Order: sequence, then structure tokens, then C-alpha cells
Amino acid sequence: MRPVINATGVIVHTNLGRSCLADEAIASVHDASRCYTNLEYNLETGKRGRRYDHVEWLLCQLTGAEAALVVNNNAGAVLMCLTALASDGEIIISRGELIEIGESFRIPDIMALSGAKMVEVGTTNRTHLYDYERAITEETRLILKVHPSNYRIVGFYSEVVREDLANLAHSRGLLVMEDLGSGTLVDLSTYGLKGEPTIGQCIKDGVDIVTFSGDKLLGGPQIGGIVGKKDVIAKLKKHPMLRALRVDKMTLAALEATLRLYLREEHSKIPTLTMLMVDPNDLKMRAENLANSLRELLISEKGWNIDVIEVKDVVGGGAFPDDELSGFGVAIAPPEEIGPSRFTAFLRQLEPPVIANVDQERVIFHVRTMRPGEDDLLISKAETWRNI
Repeated sequence: MRPVINATGVIVHTNLGRSCLADEAIASVHDASRCYTNLEYNLETGKRGRRYDHVEWLLCQLTGAEAALVVNNNAGAVLMCLTALASDGEIIISRGELIEIGESFRIPDIMALSGAKMVEVGTTNRTHLYDYERAITEETRLILKVHPSNYRIVGFYSEVVREDLANLAHSRGLLVMEDLGSGTLVDLSTYGLKGEPTIGQCIKDGVDIVTFSGDKLLGGPQIGGIVGKKDVIAKLKKHPMLRALRVDKMTLAALEATLRLYLREEHSKIPTLTMLMVDPNDLKMRAENLANSLRELLISEKGWNIDVIEVKDVVGGGAFPDDELSGFGVAIAPPEEIGPSRFTAFLRQLEPPVIANVDQERVIFHVRTMRPGEDDLLISKAETWRNI
């Protein structure tokens, strides 16, 4: 495994490792990996502690939940919740939320694996409160809501809002659970990204249990977060599946450090959020500086055309599928005898490898997803382009 320069404009790039960790998280991982830690040791009492205590209180502070738990990823979180809470009964879900995400992860398959019986209600595009109400039986254990992070339905469409779903479930003595998918702790609507509720909003709306990823919009390590009611989380903590899905000390160290940045509202230190929130004018200036430096190095070479262009970047990771971020990039048209395919193949053999896009016979470097210092790295390799 090697570091690469992500010049694709996809911020949460699944194939390139999703989110980059904050420096504080990296330092915590370093310390946790090279030393003994108080992973399961209570320093106040001198007795055995619980590994999840390091992050539970932080997640509760940030989401308003009564309790919290983390496992190895969101798929594991969903599977454990369904297994622990409804393996002996039925789960009601809207047909419009029977989603599939990457690597053939399908909600119906996970539900079948949990042992619970899936009860579909509504239609693909419209589900009403009375659909859920009619489906409730003595065997119903919970109502599951799945947020469609990686797609959107538009037009003749309706869904039941969380508050109404929670009121119905609670009036019948049932739980309501939401798989939020990407998961975010801050409202991103001010940056033009709408339609992705925060974890805290779901809790506020009455959802009993919420699951989410840690390495997408949250910008931390790969985990499956579970927050919600104290009695429900307590039941999950006693389930034997938790042992199979638990996270290690390095993951917990990275998550704790990331959550502390949120607690201090130091969002600019989290790379994923920085890339989402950056001013387009700053991106333009950065692209112009990069283009000027490359032109100077290749001034004696014929056939290299270098321009600054406007580009559309994306969040990635299955989040905000119909939203684009206005940005800037450097478009390079290599000499005809080289061509874009040969040029990108050469870039992938550099140290570090550079992953860029090809559009209309030009190779595009999206500066939004290039980390600080990577512009200089790219410039330092430009002289080798003569050897292609």
C-alpha cells in the first residue's frame, strides 16, 4: 500500500482510501501503536475499563444521544442492530429504501442474514404513514428507515418524515432505527450541499437508534457508529456479535482525536471538511500557481498545452449524488505523440503515483483534492515528463 496524489476531484474517494485523517488523529494513532495504552484500563480506579468509553461520551456530546457504540464499519453496525433487536420478528421498511451500495451490500440481504423477516411497504416512489401503520403486527420489532445517500428520487415522490415515523413506532411500543449511511456531524447546507441530515438531527427527530460511517463525511477512520437510547445501546453492548465486530486501539485513537476536533469546533483541521468548505477563489489561485510553475518548467518543450479551467468536483463516498462543487483545475494536453492515455499511465508510475482525470484529450488535475504540499511534489516531477 502506497500514498497517492488524488487529483480526481472526488473528495471521499472509495478506491483511494476515502477520507484522509487529521494531523491530530495521525499523531494519536502513532502514539497508540507504539506504546501500551489505557484501552481497557480505568486510570482512576486502577481496574479494568471499557474500550468504548474513550469515544462514547464524545459521540453523545456531539449528537445529543443518550449512549453510543462503535464497530468496524457501518455494514457491521446495521447487521448487529438488526440481529440484536429484531432477529425473532419483523422489520418494516419502505420499498423505496431497499438500497444497494458498493460491493453488492444490499439491505434485503443484510436483513435476511440478521434472521429478521422483512416487511416491505409502500411503492418505489411513494410511501405513506398509513402503509407503515397497516403493516404493524404482533411480530413487528422495529421500523427501519434507510437514508438514500447514494441516489435521489425526484418528481412524483413522497416519504414519511422521521418525527411521524417515530411517533407511530413509539405509540405501538416499537423502535425506529435509521441507517444514515455517510453520516455527518455538521450542517453542510451553507456550502450548497443539501439533503444530508446530521446525526444529531435524526436523534432530535425521535429516532431510537442511528447508524453511520466514520470514514466518509465525518472525516475519521473506518468505523460503524451507533448512537441512540441508553437501554437499546446497553442491549447491543451485551450481544456476542460485538466481539466479532469490535475496533482496535488505533482506530479508537483516530476516532477520539477526530471527535475532539469537532467538540472544539476546529473543523478546518479535518481534511474532508476543509476540502468541502474551501473557497473557490482559493482553488483558482492555487490552480494558477500550479499551471504557471509547470509552464516555466516545460517552456522549452513543444506540444505541451497547459490551461486553468473551471471544473466540477464531487463529494464521493455515496454522499450528495446530485450535487457538484464548483472548483478549478489544471488541464494539460500532452504532445500528440504521447497522448493522454500514455501520460496518465506515466503519472501512475511516479513516486508518489498521481491519479488524474482525462477529459477531451486533456489530463485534468483537480486541485481541491490535492493535499497541502502535493502541488510542489507534482511540480518536482514535471521535468521527468520529458522522458515519457
